[in-house]
Amino acid sequence: MQLKLDNVAAGRQPIHVLSASANNNQRLNYMPSPLMIALDAMGGDHGPDVTVAGAALSLTRHPDLRFKLFGDRDRIAPVLARHEALQRNSEIIHTDAAIGMDEKPSQALRQGRTSSMWLAIQSVAAGESDVVVSAGNTGALMAMSKIVLRPIADIERPAIAAIWPTVRSECIVLDVGANIGASASQLCDFALMGAAMARALFHIERPSVGLLNVGAEEIKGNEEVKQAHQLLRDMEGLPIDYRGFVEGDEIGQGRVDVVVVEGFAGNIALKTAEGTARQIGQYLQDAMTRSYLSRIGAFLAQGGFRILKNKMDPRRVNGGTFLGLNGLAVKSHGGTDALGFASAVDIGQDMAESGLVGRLRDDLNDFHGRLAKRLAS
Repeated sequence: MQLKLDNVAAGRQPIHVLSASANNNQRLNYMPSPLMIALDAMGGDHGPDVTVAGAALSLTRHPDLRFKLFGDRDRIAPVLARHEALQRNSEIIHTDAAIGMDEKPSQALRQGRTSSMWLAIQSVAAGESDVVVSAGNTGALMAMSKIVLRPIADIERPAIAAIWPTVRSECIVLDVGANIGASASQLCDFALMGAAMARALFHIERPSVGLLNVGAEEIKGNEEVKQAHQLLRDMEGLPIDYRGFVEGDEIGQGRVDVVVVEGFAGNIALKTAEGTARQIGQYLQDAMTRSYLSRIGAFLAQGGFRILKNKMDPRRVNGGTFLGLNGLAVKSHGGTDALGFASAVDIGQDMAESGLVGRLRDDLNDFHGRLAKRLAS
């Protein structure tokens, strides 16, 4: 197995350094260094053709970014050569190994420790990069991230958080597939994780949070959800605005900034919403091309349809974030294009710049301390 570093940029820039103050939001009194993004360049259905092009697009939005591209140099370099600005701001770390999209997580862990995915994650753990972004195998990425980055203290289960378009703006939904089932304490952890992400992406100091349930009444739902509701409702001083239960049809209405759900139901909700959006799009297309008059109407309304298309475009909010780890990892859809992958890089950039991990660690430590006192009393 060959591992080799190709310096494309003129030396690696140091990563962001945050102050040791309690709120983890104040930067040291000198100019912050550029963020370093570790890319699993071989991940996804299309490999470097999408990941490198997506990084180049994100760089146009964030010119100070730096990139480490992990993967097969012979496949990465020709694509990188087409993006001059990215070539100046990146370096290739060569490895022959890559994780297949159909590999089982256990197999990936046994055989993939020199893979592009593992090395990219390890770069974050070593402090050489600020966030890892991959379009590769979801199970393998989660398994490797848990081993290499390790969960934050007192976190039993990291969660995957997704950005969900709403009629108002956007909200965060978690967990959307990392876990099957969750205890009351874990659901509370998810609430704090999602709120920290909302602060990073939406710049809301006290994000509103709701628990997804089968009804708004307190007697409804399973015991874990009802216990989590009581904890979040009764515990004072949490950095969230808890709004109680929300139902499935209220997610898209934007009633809250963060929707908390266990992973099985969350993944079903996510896939159902994606499928419904495609279904509505197909209905509109069929209706607008059914007759000569409908085609004229579609032509006259094309500006409105363009806005609708952009609003419903899943590439715009592509990127599931692994929360609860001692490092940042973002999972892009494997079949996305360059625009979608760039959105995943943008999410990673926003969260790394906000100091999300440090803030989240403080919030979780505070919550578990309060929970321990409550249980002891």
